[in-house]
Amino acid sequence: MTTQRQTTGNRLADPKNRPAVEKPSARRFPVQHGIQKLEDELNAFNERIVELEGERHRGHAMDVLKANAMDFARQIDELRSLLIESTKKGASS
Repeated sequence: MTTQRQTTGNRLADPKNRPAVEKPSARRFPVQHGIQKLEDELNAFNERIVELEGERHRGHAMDVLKANAMDFARQIDELRSLLIESTKKGASS
């Protein structure tokens, strides 16, 4: 018996693995809201990639999906680093 393992993307993308938390208010926390929107998009891309990989799809479309997923991940990292920098500045004041 073979088991299939997820080879790409966010392993926490599965809603079963996500902790239940309240979404921050977009008005009060615009960066966190932006991160949440990007994470939702990234999860959608990852689900589609896993779906297509399960069907053994290869080629340009998969490359584009993976490149877009990587771009979302990069944007999320950039926004998170902004939060960390602003937290450090606020703590040193």
